[in-house]
Amino acid sequence: MTLIPSILSVPPSPGVTARCAEARAIVLSNMPVNGEYRLLTLDAPAEVLDCAPGQFFQLLCPVPEGEHPFLRRPMSIYGYDAHAEQLQFLYKIAGAGTRGLATLRAGDTLNVLGPLGQGFTMPDAWQNLMLVARGVGLATLAPLARMAQQQGRSLTAICSARSPELAMSVDLFRSYGAEVIVVHDEDGSSEVPALEALIEARIAAGSVDAFYTCGSRRLLTMLQRLGQKHGIPGEIAMEQQMACGLGMCQACVRPFREGNEVVHRRVCREGPVFPISEAIA
Repeated sequence: MTLIPSILSVPPSPGVTARCAEARAIVLSNMPVNGEYRLLTLDAPAEVLDCAPGQFFQLLCPVPEGEHPFLRRPMSIYGYDAHAEQLQFLYKIAGAGTRGLATLRAGDTLNVLGPLGQGFTMPDAWQNLMLVARGVGLATLAPLARMAQQQGRSLTAICSARSPELAMSVDLFRSYGAEVIVVHDEDGSSEVPALEALIEARIAAGSVDAFYTCGSRRLLTMLQRLGQKHGIPGEIAMEQQMACGLGMCQACVRPFREGNEVVHRRVCREGPVFPISEAIA
C-alpha cells in the first residue's frame, strides 16, 4: 500500500474535525454477498484508519467502459480495523461509480479520501440501544454495533428488507451480541404499523434508551414520532448527494430543526450523523 502524501484541511466549523488523508489502498477482495450487494475489502494504511462509526470516504471509482463518472463516490464505512490495516465498504451497484467499483479485482488499487464527517456518539445514559434500518443503510450502522459491544451496551437490531434473504448484516450484528429481528415486505412485518407495534412493546418493557437509524425517510418519521411520544433520543446518518465531501462546495446542504427555527447544515461536514429530533424527512 502506498500513502499519497496529502493531508487536506478545510476551514473548520465549531466541533468539526478538519483533517483527512488521501491514500492508495490495495484491493484484497470484492465479492458479492447476495443478489444485490457486494463487499469490498481493502488493505489500507494507518493514516486513513482512525475512523469512527458513521463516517464515510470519498472513493475515486474506476471508470467503467463507455461511462464517465466525474466525481468521487461517497461511501459509508462498513468495517475498519487499524491493527489488520483493513477497510471495508458494502455497496449496491446503482450507477456508473458503483459499476466501476464492481470491476475491481484483488491486487488492484483504489484511491480513497477520508475518513470524513462526524460519526455516531454513545452517551453513558444510552445503555439499551435500538438500531432500525433497511437495505444498505444497515452497512452504515455495522461499526456502531461493534462500538456498542466494546462499551458493554445492550443492542437490538431491527433489519428490514424486501425479503428475508436480502436482509443485510444479520450474522455480523449477532456476532457483536445484538438481538437481531428481521422484518420484510413479503409478510408485511416491515410495514410501519407492524414495526411501530414491535418497538412500542420493547419500549413498554423498558429496553430502549436510544434509537439509531440511517437514510430511510419512512423510518425517520416513525422514530421521530416514537421518540417524541416517549422521550427517547437518538441519531440518524443522513444520506445526501455530495460533490467534494469536504464542506467547500455546499452541494449537500439541507434543512434541520434547531429549536423553533430551521437552519441549514452541510451533511458532509456537520454530519452525516445528526440528532433524530433535528432531521427533516
